Amino acid sequence: MSVNRRLLAYAAQYKRTIWVAIAMLALSVAAQLGGPFVAKMMIDRHILGIERTWYEVPANAPKAVAFRGHWYERGDYLAAGEPHTHPVTLLEVGRSFYFVQSSLPFTDNPTVHGHQVTVRSGDRTVTEPAIRLTARELFAFYQPEVPGLWRLAILYFLLLLGGAGFAYGQQYLLQISANKILQRMRREVFAQIQRLPIRYFDTLPAGKVVSRITNDTEAIRDFYVTVAANMLSSIITMAGIYIAMFILSVQLGLICLTLLPILAAWIIFYRKYAVGINHRIRALLSDINAMINETIQGVPVIRAFNRANRTQQEFDELNATYYDSQIKLLRINSATSHNLAGVLRNAFLALVIALFGWRAVHGAVAAISFGMLYAFVDYLSRLFQPVVQLVNQLSNLEQARVSAERVFELLDEPGRDVVDGEMARYRGRVEFEHVTFSYDGEHDVLKDLSFVAEPGQTVALVGHTGSGKSSIINLLFRFYDATRGRILVDGMDITEIPPQHLRKHMGIVLQDPFLFTGTIASNVSLGDESISRARVEQALRDVGADRLLAHLPNGFDEPVLEHGSTLSAGQRQLISFARALAFDPAILVLDEATSSIDTETEAIIQDALDVLKRGRTTFIIAHRLSTIRTADQILVLDGGVVVERGTHDELMRLRGRYYQMYQLQQGSVSA
Repeated sequence: MSVNRRLLAYAAQYKRTIWVAIAMLALSVAAQLGGPFVAKMMIDRHILGIERTWYEVPANAPKAVAFRGHWYERGDYLAAGEPHTHPVTLLEVGRSFYFVQSSLPFTDNPTVHGHQVTVRSGDRTVTEPAIRLTARELFAFYQPEVPGLWRLAILYFLLLLGGAGFAYGQQYLLQISANKILQRMRREVFAQIQRLPIRYFDTLPAGKVVSRITNDTEAIRDFYVTVAANMLSSIITMAGIYIAMFILSVQLGLICLTLLPILAAWIIFYRKYAVGINHRIRALLSDINAMINETIQGVPVIRAFNRANRTQQEFDELNATYYDSQIKLLRINSATSHNLAGVLRNAFLALVIALFGWRAVHGAVAAISFGMLYAFVDYLSRLFQPVVQLVNQLSNLEQARVSAERVFELLDEPGRDVVDGEMARYRGRVEFEHVTFSYDGEHDVLKDLSFVAEPGQTVALVGHTGSGKSSIINLLFRFYDATRGRILVDGMDITEIPPQHLRKHMGIVLQDPFLFTGTIASNVSLGDESISRARVEQALRDVGADRLLAHLPNGFDEPVLEHGSTLSAGQRQLISFARALAFDPAILVLDEATSSIDTETEAIIQDALDVLKRGRTTFIIAHRLSTIRTADQILVLDGGVVVERGTHDELMRLRGRYYQMYQLQQGSVSA
């Protein structure tokens, strides 16, 4: 499905609210566009309308005007059967009005010579005596028009007020819909992150993932709130203006219709040159976020190795590239927005006025009244407001489409659904059957690996860096799946068990423990309601954390900042260890859990392990071989293959690789 269709599919979920908003938008546009029609009526009917044939009527006529002892009423105001005689004409010549004591057949091209008015239409010329009206006399003829002008003025104000109210309503409803769409999209993106395999995060920096969740989704929100709303408003407004233009004059409407192909060419030109730049801008913004995230996490290393200047230089280069791309886009926007719109507006205005002048010179001005000209020019001026608004949104539209493409790319990544439900606690028998695994599909890090860990056993994995120790744990937790072979837990193939169910009865302590913002207690329970406060405190006491954390002012409720930065490495490790034990796992994994702990803390953990390993299968990845002397089984790995296996005493008697490693650590054999 295309990006545009997917964006529309999200909007369709709130179609009722959006349709109501569109209806309110149409009413708002109709109310706003009614103004020029009202102004046309005010001009043609009540302001210039007195230039008509009047009739002498009795003094009691409803809209009679007194003039030099006689009463006159406009011909179009005469009621059916109302008595009237002697037609006269009011005519404006220059800036003065004249009273002509007869009915003129036409009023084109009037001129005044003394007390006579001459009008011409083609080859015909008519000259009649005329009386110049004083200001007081002219106002008397306008007096019957005042109530009508007031009514139309009130109607104009009500249209403005109604248009503003409907505009507020449609904007409010569109904002609500847009924020609901954004809320749903962010929820789906965040849920997708929980579904994605670990492999995805190995190749994409965390900053780029964060950029897609925040910046890109925010750009999509702008699409619904600003871009879609403004473009929809522009299209409806343009359609309404064109309808109004054709009602006023089909000929002038057809002339203004030529703007549409110009606008289409305008949009095609913009997209041709701007799409690539927008893609570049979004990618650079993602790179900037990734670098900022990496820099914040690596501040101690950057400062320790005096890399601050070099890091600043790298950021400045990236920022400068982003700036240059923005300037390129700005040039395109500047060239295709207000400047071009202003040229087109002035050209069309000049064309309409020239056509009106030509028709006036050739005696066809009656077909276009001054009120119509005013309304048409008003509509033409208004037409370019949505045109400019539409073009100005092209940049935001392309940015939103690029951002949506990046977000949808994330949502389309294959992943595993989070499965609800429970699984009975298994005994913890683990069997690897001829397991082969590769991260990249080319180089195997585990090769035909087979071993069995019985329930309650402690299995130690040792070997140099890259030998495959952590890969075994990654496969056991189903962070990855084996390329070949099977892994069984209590005889069940783990690929047939939902990962969430499998991990429900597993616990892990990493070499670099991760603590969340909260308290020590909340980091142990991780907000799981099934883990009581008493259980949390018992787990902390079992690992000896009460001795190392007792000096904290708030005890187990001591606040923990991001990554546990205010705690020592040993304290963080103990909290992580207590977290694993609080969940009472059937399988416990210690991934070099004692490598960053001092001797005293290690002794505390070793004392706790002797009790806590009972009833659960424990895997230990250790560089300190002294910590695994009591292991039931030690697997010595090299290049993804088990080269030795047995207990500590058996391997020492074998005097093979394990023996050499142990002696090196004890200092008995020189390196």
